[in-house]
Amino acid sequence: MPAIGIDLGTTYCCVATFHNGMLEIIPNEHGNLTTPSYVAFSDGRRLIGEAARDQAALNPRNTIYDAKRLIGRRIDEATVSEDRKNWPFVVVEDEGKAKIKVEFDGQSLLLLPEEVSSMLLAKMKEVAEAYLGQSVTDAIITVPAYFNNMQRQATRDAGLIAGLNVLRVISEPTAAAIAYGLDKKLRSECNVLVYDLGGGTLDVSVMNINENKFVVRSTFGNTHLGGQDFDQNMVNFLVKDIQRKHNVDVRESKSAMHRLRTECERVKRILSAELEATIDVDDIYQGISVKTRMSRAKFEELNAELFRSTLEPVKMALRDAQLNKGDIDEVVLVGGSTRIPMIRKLVKEFFDGKRLNVSINADEAIAHGAALQAANMIGDQSEKLKNLVMKDVTPLSLGTELYDGRMRVVIRRNSPIPITAFKGLQTTQDFQTECTFSVYEGERAMAADNHFLDSFLLTGLQPARRGLVKFDVTFHVDEDGILTVSVAERGTKNCGKIKITKAQGGLTEEDIERMKRDAKRFKAKDVEHNDRILIWNALNSFAYSIKRKVENYKVGCDWNREENKAILAECEKTLQWLEVNRNLTRATYEKKLAELEEICRPVTRSMPQ
Repeated sequence: MPAIGIDLGTTYCCVATFHNGMLEIIPNEHGNLTTPSYVAFSDGRRLIGEAARDQAALNPRNTIYDAKRLIGRRIDEATVSEDRKNWPFVVVEDEGKAKIKVEFDGQSLLLLPEEVSSMLLAKMKEVAEAYLGQSVTDAIITVPAYFNNMQRQATRDAGLIAGLNVLRVISEPTAAAIAYGLDKKLRSECNVLVYDLGGGTLDVSVMNINENKFVVRSTFGNTHLGGQDFDQNMVNFLVKDIQRKHNVDVRESKSAMHRLRTECERVKRILSAELEATIDVDDIYQGISVKTRMSRAKFEELNAELFRSTLEPVKMALRDAQLNKGDIDEVVLVGGSTRIPMIRKLVKEFFDGKRLNVSINADEAIAHGAALQAANMIGDQSEKLKNLVMKDVTPLSLGTELYDGRMRVVIRRNSPIPITAFKGLQTTQDFQTECTFSVYEGERAMAADNHFLDSFLLTGLQPARRGLVKFDVTFHVDEDGILTVSVAERGTKNCGKIKITKAQGGLTEEDIERMKRDAKRFKAKDVEHNDRILIWNALNSFAYSIKRKVENYKVGCDWNREENKAILAECEKTLQWLEVNRNLTRATYEKKLAELEEICRPVTRSMPQ
């Protein structure tokens, strides 16, 4: 059974597989190699991908996108608050978590971002299974390199809900580097910087590649910067322009805003190849139509600050790797937003005119690399994967909270994994008999400003004056990124240990099992709906074909027979009935088809085929 690699993108998803020595990017049912990251609920059915995106303007409140910008985040985070102003769907707080509210089958549903992401992953699984003709469960899922523990775990949980055996969650630029390195068949050691700018995130990774050995030296990024932010700046400009010209605020209409955003994305893509493009949206709101020109220069002006900000992670990644830009042998661009000419210009200028490598497909490179690593992990013996080794780093610093609220870093960011590190601590109060150890990840000086992972209580301490009882704290991160923290009281056998496989606030096993059951119910409803459409179409086609046949042969000698007139009338009646009855049960349509077939049997037997 082959394994798959899935690029779970903010705006698009892509799935690939490597088997029988061949790498394949798998097309969906529309023949497209990428699938829009959209999920919608409409007329009692669930839509995913193109079908969801294409009806979004008519159904904005029940069409979900940007789940990746919400997964693993708290509802009170600044980026979530800002995004909620632009999203047409409703995000609410429920049980301390951010959930998306939609209407489905006459009731309100509250969906976690993990559930929405699981629907996209399940879709990619189905796409792969339909193409390969067999069941698929083993998968690697990619995430931005700068995702924290909570976001990575939430993505893994989404994979489990989708029915996948998640072999590993790996960083997107690392996957892209594998695709690049194995494709180029590098025979000498080189330093590669991967600049990955997608629809919603930016990652920069510096790695050393030597034949099939990939060692990440540093990574830096922004989990909330990408093509959609460039689109939004164009949208904001047009909203103000419409308000100035017509004294109308199109933000009052969710549908109008979706249409405007979709048009801006289209224009942005055109401006990567052309110097000017037409923005054309008919009757966007209150009879107002938008027809204007957008130049590449204006687009660049609107996004000048954001474009420049994409270089900051490049500088930080180089600094953490302890390399100068002259030490970089190749700069590899991946992610759809790297097609923007100004982005390429800025990166090229930063590297003093070095030729940028765009040899791998920007949209497919991440899934490509993930598929290669997935095949490697299930033991594929292909020559291409021989001796493939991938060494990653910790994207964020790990540490524990001190008595004064500061964070004591134990493992610094961009430390190669696996890694074990030690720190010594001591009691801070007289005659303490217990001590709480809280574990955080992040770069802020105060622990509370970082991301809380977990805590545990060590009891049974020897009563003594403060500072006399000492501890050895050990942090260990394995190659899967799992952190284990252990604490031992010196001079005793008193110790404690915690394995942080899930961050605080993540899904429980019960949550995941419940969502798996919900996913099966959604799937059953999807199948039921598709079956209903098939039988509706079958009845419609049969009635129409018989009607045409009777009309074509009515000049013949048998036309005046009453049964032919009755058949024609019955077909007309059925076609009219179908137009107003599109959501009945499969059994109802099957019964209607059987009845019509029986009525039409005399003419179908005697009429030429």
